[in-house]
Amino acid sequence: MKAPTIRSRNDVFTYRRLRRAIGYLGIALPVLLVGLSFIPFFKTEVQPSISDYYYTNLRDIFTGTLAAVGLFMISYKGHGNSSLWKNDQLLTNVAGIMAVGVALIPVASEANYPEVFTLIPHDLPWLGWLHYIFAALLFGIFALLAINVFTIGQNKAEEIPVSTFNENYIYKFCGSAIIVLIFLIPVSETFDLFSYSTLILEALALFFFGTAWLIKGRALGDEGKIGEKIYRERN
Repeated sequence: MKAPTIRSRNDVFTYRRLRRAIGYLGIALPVLLVGLSFIPFFKTEVQPSISDYYYTNLRDIFTGTLAAVGLFMISYKGHGNSSLWKNDQLLTNVAGIMAVGVALIPVASEANYPEVFTLIPHDLPWLGWLHYIFAALLFGIFALLAINVFTIGQNKAEEIPVSTFNENYIYKFCGSAIIVLIFLIPVSETFDLFSYSTLILEALALFFFGTAWLIKGRALGDEGKIGEKIYRERN
């Protein structure tokens, strides 16, 4: 078997760093927004949803983080595939565009914000729907990537048994959780299930999205027991 070249090893490490960066940003976004909302200096209350932070003093964190995720995903050169639902490169590019769209196109708001200056006028009613469409597609692609793309097989040590914490189980669980949470958001808004339901459900969806990308980026390492239990590898 041909040994990997220095360049190919560097490419692998670059992909892993990108995956980890995307995962950390996804998990950090709601934590930062909600956490900073409790600091009086920022003069921002906890919002009903992550998207509502567009109209607060924390808007730069919201838009900047989403734009960074979008650019990282567009820069991420995944593998092609004849199946649309497993085409890593296509799905990550579309997800990146959706993330930038969510960042730039504001959610519809019932409040009047005449002092907010935006690149795209926020008082156009149809823009709110476009924001929701972009957000739904973004989370849908996140789920597809976790379930259909991340689970595509790699070389495994077949003598190592598949554990409960195998990476494919984690990816499928995270992808399925994202789908369930996204469907629960309109339900929670319609029936007002609990306080800050949309914010909490979005934060959980981002947590599972980030977890899948961190595991794919081997943020926990891949040596010893971790390598065997998660990746069926011995390093």
